Amino acid sequence: MIRPELRAWAARRSEALAATAILLAGLWLALRGGWFFAALGGLVLLVGLSLLLGAIRRLPFRRRIDAPGVVEVDEGAIRYYGAAVLGGEIALRDLVEIRLLRLKGRGNWRLRSASGEALLVPVDAAGAEALAHAFTALPGLDMGTVSAALAHVADQPDAVRTVWRRPG
Repeated sequence: MIRPELRAWAARRSEALAATAILLAGLWLALRGGWFFAALGGLVLLVGLSLLLGAIRRLPFRRRIDAPGVVEVDEGAIRYYGAAVLGGEIALRDLVEIRLLRLKGRGNWRLRSASGEALLVPVDAAGAEALAHAFTALPGLDMGTVSAALAHVADQPDAVRTVWRRPG
């Protein structure tokens, strides 16, 4: 019934669309009249706006699954279970550097720990969108820089970009 390309577009942006619906509901409620509905609508507007900003920041992380393996973020650790290569685990508290690079035509996160171990995680592996939430817990990380790096690596054949280093 719905065109496949429209369904794919809406599925990728479903979180932002739901936040926009909440934002519009808050606007409708605020315009009902009276101070009570204006205050309640303003509160719903703020919630919808914060959800929309978060959804827009996580949007570059939502990609079609093209790489083998599964990413899991659980209890402060990032785990990658590789299908073709070995995976691994790195704790967020041990993470000292995040690089985004392109290897063999595919974007990868290179996560390096304090002990020098590195973990390569494909940006389009199943569950990789959970990294957006995990990365927000890192001190000094700018999600705008991460989004720009994702766009840059997608356009370049052999790009490398450091997106975060632990301060100190």
